[in-house]
Amino acid sequence: MKWPNEKMTRWVGIPIVGFIMSFIVKDHEHEHNSLIENIMISMVFTGVLWNGAVLIIFQLRKKFPDLPQTGNRLVVTYLVVTLFMIICPNLIRLSLGIVEFSELDDIKNIFMNSEINMVAAFMVSSVYEGAYFFGKWRESFAFAEQLKNQQIRTQFEVLQNQMSPHFLFNSLNTLTTLIAEDQKVAIDFTQTLSEVYRYILQNKERELVKLKEELAFSKAYVYLLQMRYPENLEVNFSIGDVFNERYIAPLTLQMLIENAIKHNIISKTEPLQIDIYVDKRDVLVVKNNLQLKKTLEKSTKTGLANIRKRYEFLGQREIDVITSQSNYMVAVPLIEMLTELEFTKSSTYDRINH
Repeated sequence: MKWPNEKMTRWVGIPIVGFIMSFIVKDHEHEHNSLIENIMISMVFTGVLWNGAVLIIFQLRKKFPDLPQTGNRLVVTYLVVTLFMIICPNLIRLSLGIVEFSELDDIKNIFMNSEINMVAAFMVSSVYEGAYFFGKWRESFAFAEQLKNQQIRTQFEVLQNQMSPHFLFNSLNTLTTLIAEDQKVAIDFTQTLSEVYRYILQNKERELVKLKEELAFSKAYVYLLQMRYPENLEVNFSIGDVFNERYIAPLTLQMLIENAIKHNIISKTEPLQIDIYVDKRDVLVVKNNLQLKKTLEKSTKTGLANIRKRYEFLGQREIDVITSQSNYMVAVPLIEMLTELEFTKSSTYDRINH
């Protein structure tokens, strides 16, 4: 349903409400005025009070804009608008010469028609806050739907592209070689490969995982890669335990590691080094030396875009990408608050040991 324009409603409503109020509010100050004069005075009061209340409401929305702040916003709005509805009418009466300043010494004159004004304050605040709350609720609902849709796309991409049949094919080729050379290592390799795919299946529907879980999975994934590139790939993890309870979007590290391998030369003469650490801004950094391939493997080129989109939907800081002549770096925010983003649908994954 499309709501009417607020400004149009207000300016159409002011003369209508002012006209009605001229018959409702009866006091000795207006008893000698003509009907037209009473209507005009009532419209002035209505216009100033309505516009003033709206200005207060809009300013407090800027101060308390979010849905969880609704309670604080309501309390402050009702208090400030009520105070405004008591003070402002007296200033209008003084400006229009309806009363003299000396007459305001009497408490009864100060609070004249205050009951009606406070009821009006409550009604105006309730209508505006109700509309604002409903709008925010709809935004929140739309956000959840967007996140759900993005998660579906993530699941598809992870299963179809990120952990592709190409990776599985290479892993099985490596396993075949290991079986012939060293059965114990082959068994370890098989167990790690199963753990990697178990992590994917268990976490593909989650929006966030603990960093320690993602690190354990990434180390298992790197173990498989290093069996394929035993002397040509070096991955260094330098992350303190203090960050273990932070959160990250699942498979983020895997995507970034795979991205480095997919786009860079890995050879004895040009080994690839990947450093994973947390910098002084408390963001997770994945850095590799830059030695781009002349021809790239077939790619949908959506890995980094996928990560960006997921963090955008989660309301976190943007992903930073820094490229120099010798290095390529991606900085990913670490998330501290799970309580407001608790969309987890599966059980916590046990730490991978390999």
